[in-house]
Amino acid sequence: MKNVMSNKFVIALYTLPALLLILVLIYIPIVLSGYYGLMDWDGIGQMTFIGLENYVTLIKDNYFWSSTWHSFLLAIFSTLSLLLYLAISLVLASKIKGSDLLRKIYLIPMLLSSVAIAQLWMKIFDPTNGMANTLLAFFGVENTPIWLADPAIALYAIFIPVIWQYAGFYILIYYAALKNVPDEVIEAAKIDGASPLQIALKIKLPLISGVFKVTIMLAVVGSLKYFDLIYVMTGGGPNGASEVMASYMYKEAFKLNNFGYGSAIGFGLLVICLVMTWLTMKLTKSKDDVQ
Repeated sequence: MKNVMSNKFVIALYTLPALLLILVLIYIPIVLSGYYGLMDWDGIGQMTFIGLENYVTLIKDNYFWSSTWHSFLLAIFSTLSLLLYLAISLVLASKIKGSDLLRKIYLIPMLLSSVAIAQLWMKIFDPTNGMANTLLAFFGVENTPIWLADPAIALYAIFIPVIWQYAGFYILIYYAALKNVPDEVIEAAKIDGASPLQIALKIKLPLISGVFKVTIMLAVVGSLKYFDLIYVMTGGGPNGASEVMASYMYKEAFKLNNFGYGSAIGFGLLVICLVMTWLTMKLTKSKDDVQ
Protein backbone atom coordinates (compact mmCIF):
# COMPACT_ATOMS: atom_id res chain seq x y z
CA MET A 1 0.00 0.00 0.00
CA LYS A 2 2.87 2.33 0.82
CA ASN A 3 4.44 1.74 -2.59
CA VAL A 4 1.12 2.35 -4.32
CA MET A 5 0.51 5.67 -2.53
CA SER A 6 4.05 6.83 -3.34
CA ASN A 7 3.35 6.36 -7.06
CA LYS A 8 2.69 9.76 -8.61
CA PHE A 9 0.54 8.26 -11.35
CA VAL A 10 -1.74 6.59 -8.78
CA ILE A 11 -2.00 9.81 -6.76
CA ALA A 12 -2.94 11.73 -9.91
CA LEU A 13 -5.48 9.06 -10.82
CA TYR A 14 -7.16 9.29 -7.41
CA THR A 15 -7.27 13.09 -7.34
CA LEU A 16 -8.33 13.58 -10.98
CA PRO A 17 -12.10 13.00 -10.44
CA ALA A 18 -12.22 15.53 -7.60
CA LEU A 19 -10.20 18.06 -9.58
CA LEU A 20 -12.48 17.64 -12.60
CA LEU A 21 -15.54 18.11 -10.40
CA ILE A 22 -14.11 21.29 -8.86
CA LEU A 23 -13.17 22.54 -12.32
CA VAL A 24 -16.65 21.94 -13.77
CA LEU A 25 -18.69 23.13 -10.80
CA ILE A 26 -16.56 26.05 -9.56
CA TYR A 27 -13.84 27.40 -11.82
CA ILE A 28 -15.56 27.16 -15.20
CA PRO A 29 -18.72 28.94 -13.89
CA ILE A 30 -16.51 31.68 -12.41
CA VAL A 31 -14.79 32.23 -15.76
CA LEU A 32 -18.12 32.18 -17.59
CA SER A 33 -19.61 34.67 -15.13
CA GLY A 34 -16.76 37.09 -15.79
CA TYR A 35 -17.14 36.51 -19.54
CA TYR A 36 -20.91 37.08 -19.57
CA GLY A 37 -20.30 40.31 -17.66
CA LEU A 38 -18.65 41.60 -20.83
CA MET A 39 -21.85 41.05 -22.80
CA ASP A 40 -25.19 42.74 -23.33
CA TRP A 41 -27.39 39.65 -23.03
CA ASP A 42 -30.90 38.78 -21.89
CA GLY A 43 -29.91 35.17 -21.14
CA ILE A 44 -31.64 33.72 -24.21
CA GLY A 45 -30.97 35.70 -27.39
CA GLN A 46 -27.85 36.86 -29.15
CA MET A 47 -24.98 38.16 -27.02
CA THR A 48 -23.40 41.50 -27.88
CA PHE A 49 -19.87 42.25 -26.70
CA ILE A 50 -19.76 45.60 -24.87
CA GLY A 51 -16.40 45.28 -23.11
CA LEU A 52 -16.17 46.62 -19.57
CA GLU A 53 -19.36 48.67 -19.79
CA ASN A 54 -21.24 46.48 -17.30
CA TYR A 55 -18.37 46.64 -14.82
CA VAL A 56 -18.11 50.43 -15.15
CA THR A 57 -21.86 50.69 -14.60
CA LEU A 58 -21.48 48.43 -11.55
CA ILE A 59 -18.88 50.72 -9.98
CA LYS A 60 -21.18 53.72 -10.50
CA ASP A 61 -24.34 51.89 -9.38
CA ASN A 62 -25.44 53.35 -6.03
CA TYR A 63 -28.05 50.62 -5.68
CA PHE A 64 -25.32 47.98 -5.85
CA TRP A 65 -23.25 49.70 -3.19
CA SER A 66 -26.34 50.07 -1.02
CA SER A 67 -26.95 46.31 -1.27
CA THR A 68 -23.25 45.74 -0.56
CA TRP A 69 -23.53 47.80 2.62
CA HIS A 70 -26.54 45.73 3.70
CA SER A 71 -24.51 42.54 3.17
CA PHE A 72 -21.68 44.00 5.24
CA LEU A 73 -24.13 44.86 8.04
CA LEU A 74 -25.34 41.28 8.01
CA ALA A 75 -21.72 40.09 8.18
CA ILE A 76 -21.08 42.35 11.19
CA PHE A 77 -24.19 41.15 13.03
CA SER A 78 -23.42 37.52 12.21
CA THR A 79 -19.85 37.87 13.50
CA LEU A 80 -21.00 39.54 16.72
CA SER A 81 -23.60 36.80 17.22
CA LEU A 82 -20.73 34.28 17.40
CA LEU A 83 -20.00 35.61 20.90
CA LEU A 84 -23.53 34.68 21.95
CA TYR A 85 -23.19 31.22 20.41
CA LEU A 86 -19.85 30.76 22.16
CA ALA A 87 -21.32 31.77 25.52
CA ILE A 88 -24.17 29.29 25.10
CA SER A 89 -21.69 26.57 24.14
CA LEU A 90 -19.59 27.27 27.24
CA VAL A 91 -22.68 26.80 29.40
CA LEU A 92 -23.74 23.61 27.60
CA ALA A 93 -20.23 22.15 27.82
CA SER A 94 -20.07 22.75 31.58
CA LYS A 95 -22.28 19.68 32.13
CA ILE A 96 -25.32 21.54 33.41
CA LYS A 97 -28.53 19.60 33.93
CA GLY A 98 -30.53 19.29 30.71
CA SER A 99 -27.64 20.31 28.43
CA ASP A 100 -28.34 17.40 26.05
CA LEU A 101 -31.96 18.51 25.62
CA LEU A 102 -30.97 22.14 25.12
CA ARG A 103 -28.40 21.17 22.53
CA LYS A 104 -31.07 19.31 20.56
CA ILE A 105 -33.44 22.28 20.80
CA TYR A 106 -30.80 24.64 19.40
CA LEU A 107 -30.33 22.27 16.45
CA ILE A 108 -33.99 22.41 15.39
CA PRO A 109 -33.56 25.41 13.02
CA MET A 110 -30.93 23.43 11.10
CA LEU A 111 -33.58 20.84 10.27
CA LEU A 112 -35.87 23.40 8.62
CA SER A 113 -35.49 24.77 5.10
CA SER A 114 -34.89 28.49 4.62
CA VAL A 115 -38.31 28.84 2.98
CA ALA A 116 -40.03 27.26 6.00
CA ILE A 117 -38.08 29.52 8.36
CA ALA A 118 -39.01 32.57 6.27
CA GLN A 119 -42.71 31.66 6.36
CA LEU A 120 -42.52 31.09 10.11
CA TRP A 121 -40.94 34.45 10.83
CA MET A 122 -43.27 36.27 8.43
CA LYS A 123 -46.10 35.03 10.66
CA ILE A 124 -44.22 36.15 13.77
CA PHE A 125 -43.66 39.62 12.27
CA ASP A 126 -47.25 39.95 11.06
CA PRO A 127 -48.29 43.48 12.16
CA THR A 128 -51.83 42.44 13.12
CA ASN A 129 -51.73 38.94 14.57
CA GLY A 130 -47.99 38.24 14.84
CA MET A 131 -46.34 37.07 18.04
CA ALA A 132 -43.80 39.94 18.03
CA ASN A 133 -46.39 42.73 18.12
CA THR A 134 -48.63 40.75 20.49
CA LEU A 135 -45.78 40.61 23.02
CA LEU A 136 -44.99 44.30 22.53
CA ALA A 137 -48.66 45.20 23.07
CA PHE A 138 -48.70 43.03 26.21
CA PHE A 139 -45.82 45.08 27.62
CA GLY A 140 -47.61 48.35 26.85
CA VAL A 141 -46.15 49.37 23.49
CA GLU A 142 -48.89 51.25 21.64
CA ASN A 143 -47.37 51.99 18.23
CA THR A 144 -46.16 48.52 17.30
CA PRO A 145 -43.88 48.41 14.23
CA ILE A 146 -44.71 47.10 10.79
CA TRP A 147 -41.60 44.95 10.80
CA LEU A 148 -41.12 43.97 7.17
CA ALA A 149 -42.80 47.01 5.58
CA ASP A 150 -40.89 49.76 7.37
CA PRO A 151 -37.69 50.67 5.45
CA ALA A 152 -36.03 51.78 8.69
CA ILE A 153 -36.24 48.39 10.42
CA ALA A 154 -36.96 45.77 7.72
CA LEU A 155 -33.29 44.84 7.28
CA TYR A 156 -32.66 44.52 11.02
CA ALA A 157 -35.85 42.49 11.46
CA ILE A 158 -34.53 39.97 8.93
CA PHE A 159 -31.24 39.68 10.83
CA ILE A 160 -33.13 38.03 13.72
CA PRO A 161 -34.26 34.89 11.82
CA VAL A 162 -30.92 34.70 10.00
CA ILE A 163 -29.03 34.61 13.32
CA TRP A 164 -31.59 32.18 14.77
CA GLN A 165 -31.30 29.91 11.72
CA TYR A 166 -27.57 29.29 12.13
CA ALA A 167 -27.42 29.26 15.94
CA GLY A 168 -27.44 25.46 16.16
CA PHE A 169 -24.71 25.11 13.54
CA TYR A 170 -22.19 27.32 15.35
CA ILE A 171 -23.18 26.10 18.82
CA LEU A 172 -22.55 22.53 17.68
CA ILE A 173 -19.09 23.49 16.34
CA TYR A 174 -18.11 25.29 19.55
CA TYR A 175 -19.57 22.55 21.74
CA ALA A 176 -17.56 19.87 19.93
CA ALA A 177 -14.39 21.96 20.23
CA LEU A 178 -14.93 22.58 23.95
CA LYS A 179 -15.56 18.90 24.65
CA ASN A 180 -12.14 18.17 23.13
CA VAL A 181 -10.38 20.34 25.72
CA PRO A 182 -8.44 17.88 27.96
CA ASP A 183 -10.10 17.33 31.33
CA GLU A 184 -6.66 17.12 32.94
CA VAL A 185 -5.95 20.75 32.10
CA ILE A 186 -9.25 21.92 33.56
CA GLU A 187 -8.81 19.83 36.71
CA ALA A 188 -5.30 21.24 37.19
CA ALA A 189 -6.67 24.77 36.90
CA LYS A 190 -9.36 24.00 39.49
CA ILE A 191 -6.72 22.66 41.89
CA ASP A 192 -4.77 25.90 41.43
CA GLY A 193 -7.88 27.81 42.47
CA ALA A 194 -9.07 29.10 39.11
CA SER A 195 -12.72 30.18 38.96
CA PRO A 196 -15.09 28.93 36.22
CA LEU A 197 -14.81 32.32 34.47
CA GLN A 198 -11.01 32.19 34.57
CA ILE A 199 -11.04 28.63 33.20
CA ALA A 200 -13.33 29.72 30.35
CA LEU A 201 -11.37 32.87 29.43
CA LYS A 202 -7.78 31.73 30.03
CA ILE A 203 -7.88 28.01 29.20
CA LYS A 204 -10.86 26.97 27.10
CA LEU A 205 -11.03 29.97 24.75
CA PRO A 206 -7.29 30.01 23.89
CA LEU A 207 -7.41 26.27 23.18
CA ILE A 208 -10.29 26.65 20.69
CA SER A 209 -9.10 29.91 19.12
CA GLY A 210 -8.42 28.14 15.82
CA VAL A 211 -12.04 26.97 15.64
CA PHE A 212 -13.25 30.48 16.46
CA LYS A 213 -11.23 31.91 13.57
CA VAL A 214 -12.78 29.40 11.18
CA THR A 215 -16.30 30.31 12.31
CA ILE A 216 -15.54 34.02 11.80
CA MET A 217 -14.56 33.20 8.22
CA LEU A 218 -17.72 31.16 7.69
CA ALA A 219 -19.93 33.90 9.16
CA VAL A 220 -18.40 36.69 7.06
CA VAL A 221 -18.36 34.89 3.72
CA GLY A 222 -21.75 33.25 4.31
CA SER A 223 -23.33 36.62 5.11
CA LEU A 224 -21.91 38.32 2.03
CA LYS A 225 -23.50 35.74 -0.29
CA TYR A 226 -26.70 35.23 1.71
CA PHE A 227 -29.85 35.14 -0.40
CA ASP A 228 -32.71 32.69 0.16
CA LEU A 229 -34.38 33.77 3.42
CA ILE A 230 -34.15 37.48 2.59
CA TYR A 231 -35.57 36.95 -0.87
CA VAL A 232 -38.54 34.95 0.44
CA MET A 233 -39.36 37.36 3.28
CA THR A 234 -39.06 40.72 1.53
CA GLY A 235 -37.69 40.23 -1.98
CA GLY A 236 -35.21 43.01 -1.16
CA GLY A 237 -37.94 45.48 -0.26
CA PRO A 238 -39.45 47.70 0.82
CA ASN A 239 -37.89 49.99 -1.79
CA GLY A 240 -34.54 48.20 -1.60
CA ALA A 241 -34.25 48.57 2.18
CA SER A 242 -33.31 44.90 2.64
CA GLU A 243 -31.61 44.31 -0.70
CA VAL A 244 -28.34 42.40 -0.49
CA MET A 245 -25.80 41.66 -3.21
CA ALA A 246 -27.11 38.19 -4.03
CA SER A 247 -30.75 39.29 -4.25
CA TYR A 248 -29.79 42.27 -6.42
CA MET A 249 -27.88 39.95 -8.74
CA TYR A 250 -30.89 37.61 -8.98
CA LYS A 251 -33.26 40.48 -9.67
CA GLU A 252 -31.13 41.93 -12.48
CA ALA A 253 -30.41 38.56 -14.12
CA PHE A 254 -33.69 36.67 -13.82
CA LYS A 255 -36.38 39.28 -13.21
CA LEU A 256 -35.18 42.08 -15.46
CA ASN A 257 -33.54 39.68 -17.97
CA ASN A 258 -30.34 41.70 -17.79
CA PHE A 259 -28.15 38.62 -17.64
CA GLY A 260 -24.94 40.39 -18.64
CA TYR A 261 -25.20 42.94 -15.85
CA GLY A 262 -26.33 40.25 -13.39
CA SER A 263 -23.19 38.26 -14.25
CA ALA A 264 -21.09 41.36 -13.62
CA ILE A 265 -22.74 41.72 -10.20
CA GLY A 266 -22.01 38.06 -9.46
CA PHE A 267 -18.37 38.49 -10.43
CA GLY A 268 -18.18 41.61 -8.26
CA LEU A 269 -19.65 39.61 -5.38
CA LEU A 270 -16.94 36.97 -5.89
CA VAL A 271 -14.18 39.59 -5.79
CA ILE A 272 -15.61 41.17 -2.62
CA CYS A 273 -15.84 37.74 -0.93
CA LEU A 274 -12.23 36.95 -1.85
CA VAL A 275 -11.03 40.31 -0.52
CA MET A 276 -13.00 39.90 2.72
CA THR A 277 -11.68 36.35 3.12
CA TRP A 278 -8.12 37.63 2.78
CA LEU A 279 -8.74 40.49 5.22
CA THR A 280 -10.38 38.18 7.75
CA MET A 281 -7.43 35.80 7.57
CA LYS A 282 -5.02 38.70 8.07
CA LEU A 283 -6.96 40.19 10.99
CA THR A 284 -7.37 36.86 12.80
CA LYS A 285 -3.80 35.65 12.25
CA SER A 286 -1.88 35.28 15.49
CA LYS A 287 1.84 35.02 16.21
CA ASP A 288 1.47 31.24 16.59
CA ASP A 289 0.01 31.03 13.09
CA VAL A 290 2.95 32.97 11.65
CA GLN A 291 5.45 30.75 13.44
